[in-house]
Amino acid sequence: MWFYRLLPGTRVFVMKANYLISASLASVLALTGCAPLDASSHDTASQASLQNTYWKLVTVGTQTATVSDQAREAHFVLHAEETRVAGSTGCNSLMSGYTLKGDQLSFGSLATTRMACASPQMTLERDFLEALRRVTRWEVVGETLTLDDAQGQPVAHFEAVYLY
Repeated sequence: MWFYRLLPGTRVFVMKANYLISASLASVLALTGCAPLDASSHDTASQASLQNTYWKLVTVGTQTATVSDQAREAHFVLHAEETRVAGSTGCNSLMSGYTLKGDQLSFGSLATTRMACASPQMTLERDFLEALRRVTRWEVVGETLTLDDAQGQPVAHFEAVYLY
């Protein structure tokens, strides 16, 4: 047997200590080896789901969606269970029902709160609501959602945002 003297009168079985150290390291590597390096990384081949995803507005028409210091970002979530949409225009909250059949999408009467905001947010709100009224089709490619009108022209682009 192999023994190692640490202190007078104390012996540690070296083979057992080496086994414990090796097993501990293997456990740590096994547990961390399967986890992503950072929590925000996603598989580049992933496909976001249209429903139950937080869709952040990127562009509406040719206008880039911007967020001012005091405003929320324009976004929406299509809640699958209740077939309702909820979100923000960048100024006011929005809500409605929606109909989804394959790649066809339409919104019911859009309702919003009636708060006044700075001119850029009000313009974005007006354009965003008009775009949603014109939507007839949707397409998700990776993490990007495109909403098209009846002529097949894009009216808005969104990106998926993962909250957790």
